[in-house]
Amino acid sequence: MRYHVKAISAGLVRELALDAANEDDLRARLAEQGLQLLSFRAERSLSFGKSEFQVSLFTQELIALLEAGLTLVEAMETLKEKSGHDQNRTVLTTMIEGLYQGLPLSKVLSQMPDLFPPLYIATVGSAEKTGHLADALKRYHHYESRLSAVKKKIISSLVYPLVVIGIGGSIMLFLLFYVIPKFSQIYASMKNLPFAAQMMLWWGDLVHQHGQIMFAAILAGLIAIVMALKTQSVQAILLEIFWKLPKLEEYRRLFSLTRFYRTVGLLLSGGLTLVAALELAAQLLPVTMRLALLQAIVDIKSGQQLSSTLPKYNLTTPVSERLLRVGEQSGELATMMERAAQFCDEELDRAIEMFTRLFEPILMLLIGILIGGIVFLLYMPIFELAGNMQ
Repeated sequence: MRYHVKAISAGLVRELALDAANEDDLRARLAEQGLQLLSFRAERSLSFGKSEFQVSLFTQELIALLEAGLTLVEAMETLKEKSGHDQNRTVLTTMIEGLYQGLPLSKVLSQMPDLFPPLYIATVGSAEKTGHLADALKRYHHYESRLSAVKKKIISSLVYPLVVIGIGGSIMLFLLFYVIPKFSQIYASMKNLPFAAQMMLWWGDLVHQHGQIMFAAILAGLIAIVMALKTQSVQAILLEIFWKLPKLEEYRRLFSLTRFYRTVGLLLSGGLTLVAALELAAQLLPVTMRLALLQAIVDIKSGQQLSSTLPKYNLTTPVSERLLRVGEQSGELATMMERAAQFCDEELDRAIEMFTRLFEPILMLLIGILIGGIVFLLYMPIFELAGNMQ
């Protein structure tokens, strides 16, 4: 990323533009030039020539180059040469400089925490001990692909309900702000109206007098809701409320266990100790499950087995409990962790399918009742008036 910087040198204020991966890298570059940072501003470019650093693509390309026989530095140099003058080149330049300074790759990556998650750094760090970086990156890429597939299934299951809610809401607004006000004028000259007709006439008059203000208020409210949903604090509150629903809480637990098992299996395959892998994987769990895992780690440190400790804190399923026991007995705990994650994946798939089969018809029914109710109120006064004329 490019920064516009004000810095002081020998009592003089200088303005210059520098490329850096993040704020810490920017300060380090200024310090190398003997400059003291006063202020900086990140350049936000919307041009199509700029692109964000893609960790997944970088990982795949690095794996291919390492398997082709290139050294790590040669692979980085190759990736830098093919990149344009964008953030990719800036990040790769920073990484190459760190490697030339003698730093291990994991240390270089840890200086860019906004780009590389702790799990990625830990995977690279464990591979540096064994010398099998390409294999470790393959395992991480497979891990990310599997988690991404699960997330896509969850998101796709929510798309259709959101579309139905959007279309149903638009139809209701059209009926409330256009159809009912027009239709209510039929009853304006009548006397002794039924209650439904009186309500329609009242709503029609209200819309005629203050319709623009009401519609603008609804739009402003929707915009405010959308803006609020983009804030992390509101998202966290809504997610907690959402996940506390009875069935959804079980789905969340399954998804969390899938990430947990797959993460621990990845780290154990990379050479980390069990306790270190569990401590790192704890960061991916919800608060309640994280606290339970931290207590389980205390028991494991005291000498208790993993297969007997995790069930005690409700961190297993019946199938995964048996798989962990088999893994401890055979010495293939990492493999059994991955299999446990696969079983959780399958159970989550069945839960998502059941959720969509039940939720979508119920949602359609509710929206149909609301729209049908409005249409019924439109014609009910006519039926009542016709009955009174007989």
